[in-house]
Amino acid sequence: MRWISRLVFAVLAVFAYTAPAAAARVQVAVAANFAEPAREIASRFKARTGHEAGLSFGASGQFYAQIANGAPFGVLLSADRERPERAEAEGLAVGGSRFTYAVGRLVLFSKTPGLVDGAGAVLRSGRFQKLAMADPKSAPYGLAALETMRRLGVYEALRPKLVQGASITQTYHFVDTGAAEVGFVALSQVVAGQGGSRWLVPPANHTPIDQQAVLLKTGVANPAAAAFMAFLKTAEAKAVIRKYGYEVP
Repeated sequence: MRWISRLVFAVLAVFAYTAPAAAARVQVAVAANFAEPAREIASRFKARTGHEAGLSFGASGQFYAQIANGAPFGVLLSADRERPERAEAEGLAVGGSRFTYAVGRLVLFSKTPGLVDGAGAVLRSGRFQKLAMADPKSAPYGLAALETMRRLGVYEALRPKLVQGASITQTYHFVDTGAAEVGFVALSQVVAGQGGSRWLVPPANHTPIDQQAVLLKTGVANPAAAAFMAFLKTAEAKAVIRKYGYEVP
């Protein structure tokens, strides 16, 4: 039955992407770290298909709670694989529709040149007052930051200096405004910026940030939802994703 579900979804997706009978609109729940590439992809999606993707940004965990309570999203672009898997298992999403659209990278970033070294040793020196991170309970990048600190053996020493953002967007805001001298943010948030200092955290320091998309049951009858899922797999969309510092499976 699972392969039949995959086949039906694939056929519907191709039809919706290549030959929509009329323009439709789908509401997409987007992990905060993916905001900029999602905006560009949505613009290209509309130009290619006529369909429109309305974008809402936030923490993956918060979106999952909203979806479980009936929020009318047609597609979920999570920052992890856990929530899409749960959505399938709990009957909130279409079986066989889930796939990894991007693999995220974690960065330790500061607006102060020279503060963050190329090996992350600043975490051991503690030459700062505040360290920003996203809430690990709701934001996968926050969980990756927590795992990194624990792997390096610095978490307990740094706990008094931690400030948590509800999402990776708020976390970056803390660093950008100077509320925290350093912070764990998404590479996509700083990849185009100049100045400051940063450490690209090795992937081996934390669970891979496999960001997965899934078609929600509320989007099954919406041609724009299947079309958007199909568009994410195109070479055009993948080029946009890579431009913002993500890896594409």
